[in-house]
Amino acid sequence: MEKKTVAVIGSGAVGSYYGARLAEAGHDVHFLMRRDYHAVSISGLNITSPDGDIRLSHPKIARSSNEIGPVDWVICALKATSLLEAKNLLAPCVTEHTRILVLMNGFGLEDRFAAWFEAAKIFGGLAFTCINRGRPGYVHHLGYGRVTIGHYLNDRNELANALSLWKETRVDVVTAPSLLKARWEKLCWNIPFSGLCVAAGGITTDKILADADLRNSARILMEEVVRAGNADLRSHGENVSIDGPTMIENMFKMTSTMGDYRPSTMIDFVEGRAMEIEAIFGEPLKRARTLKIDVPYLSLLTAILRSLNRERK
Repeated sequence: MEKKTVAVIGSGAVGSYYGARLAEAGHDVHFLMRRDYHAVSISGLNITSPDGDIRLSHPKIARSSNEIGPVDWVICALKATSLLEAKNLLAPCVTEHTRILVLMNGFGLEDRFAAWFEAAKIFGGLAFTCINRGRPGYVHHLGYGRVTIGHYLNDRNELANALSLWKETRVDVVTAPSLLKARWEKLCWNIPFSGLCVAAGGITTDKILADADLRNSARILMEEVVRAGNADLRSHGENVSIDGPTMIENMFKMTSTMGDYRPSTMIDFVEGRAMEIEAIFGEPLKRARTLKIDVPYLSLLTAILRSLNRERK
């Protein structure tokens, strides 16, 4: 394995977990930490996981990106609510040779990064995982963990480079020939389950599955996302499509194994933080409206979530 230098920008639950897996495999990983810097400097970074616990007793942590400097790879795992900070946070770590993995929830994020940096070096990462933060310096990986990686320009050679970074890790990594399709497929879970968990008052995913009305609403939302996604793929000239019935069956089947899972958007809601509404709901809704796809459930859900989010900004 060729050792790479990696900067993790956004060392929350997702960034810390996947950064720790890269460090465990021998890569030179630097974590940008602000909130948990003091705790991690004393007690290290501690990961509990069914795939094997990790304890980095002395991880390389920094309070600013300037302390990290240029690297081979940047993993940006910021919340979408911090997107306006992303360019300045990444810039000190990026050279003409640096590749950037946007490991964030949301839609259209890679467009922003491609405008700031070289488009050919931009990747999108979609983490299908159950993972939450514990006390400062602790992350609890509960299940799943697969990462799907797509390239902004759908370059197969670049996808091979991305795979090589994760080759010796315990992370299940697959590549997506179409990043746009992969983003819409992730929304098939995020929009119904994250959205309804918040709109229903801060409930867990098992409550949606157990309630006939909420379950039906989740199904309708998935159907709307599939219609919008397939229209968007056609508009971009991509000769691929989402298999709606299979996707919906898989989303329900996967969610049924999660138990009383709390999506990160719901956690932000119950803990009084701003939620990633525009990136996860607003941007797909905007795209659907541009394409003249009727998505009444998504329109209503987004309006409710925006209203709940206003008082948190």
